Amino acid sequence: MTENATTREPPVPGAAPLRTDSSRESSQAVAAGARSASRRTRSRRLILQVGVLVVVVLLWWVVAALQLVPALYLPSPGAVLNAFVQANTCRPVAEGLSRTVCGEQNYYLWEHLVASLQRIAVGLGAAVVVGLAVGFLMGSSRWLQVAFEPYLNFLRALPPLGYIGLLIVWLGIGDASKNVLLFLAAFPPIVIATVQGVAGVPADRINAALSLGASKVQSIRYVILPSSLPSILSGIRLAAGFTWTTVVAAELNNGIPGIGGLAYLSGTQLNTALTIACIITIGIVAVALDALIVRTSRWLVPWQGKA
Repeated sequence: MTENATTREPPVPGAAPLRTDSSRESSQAVAAGARSASRRTRSRRLILQVGVLVVVVLLWWVVAALQLVPALYLPSPGAVLNAFVQANTCRPVAEGLSRTVCGEQNYYLWEHLVASLQRIAVGLGAAVVVGLAVGFLMGSSRWLQVAFEPYLNFLRALPPLGYIGLLIVWLGIGDASKNVLLFLAAFPPIVIATVQGVAGVPADRINAALSLGASKVQSIRYVILPSSLPSILSGIRLAAGFTWTTVVAAELNNGIPGIGGLAYLSGTQLNTALTIACIITIGIVAVALDALIVRTSRWLVPWQGKA
């Protein structure tokens, strides 16, 4: 009796079974199916959201067309679109005159938007830098947290309109008071989120790194910061939203150029169509900014929600 040229070795006890081609193909098929299901889910969500938007615009158009609400209070979608176009183009001052005027209040609408974004970038950027430093100190020291937490909550509870007048007295009506107001709106949520993130890092994780020879700085860089990063990014996301809701208050006085100042001024002039156009622009940019922060968070902390 002859033996086969190739003999099959008995499996080693305790060894993991080898993956066959069929199991590999099965895993690839499952992954492809999951990606396809995810794409279908996103497509359904997009269709639903667009459908709701279309219905809202149609209802708005019907109400305006039937004049159920006076145009002074609710202009038609066409009037709002026309106001948006005029705010970004040049037009004659009056019919038959050669003199033209560009945009609104001597600036295009996009220039108003850029001016507001610059103020928000300064206020939010300063809040991120200072807020992270203060949050790390408070999160690392229980005594600092107990000492300053009431004042932080007090600042967080104050509405921006409550101290904008004081800031104008101190800093004037220029950009300094606006930047500080936006800073104060973004500072508390960033500090609170940082404190929660740092204080929530397990002590065993830090001690393990120190016992393996890591220095204090290395433990902060490689253990505390990555562990607290999801909470910090959530705080920055909230802070960005707060700065947008505060931009109109920040630009109530001498807010031109500024999208919030334009919205306020056009409202006082009963230019409702332009006011709504500014509000829609603020909302769209806010949603885009939030989506950018969410994508950045997923890139910086890809492990979040997968453990």
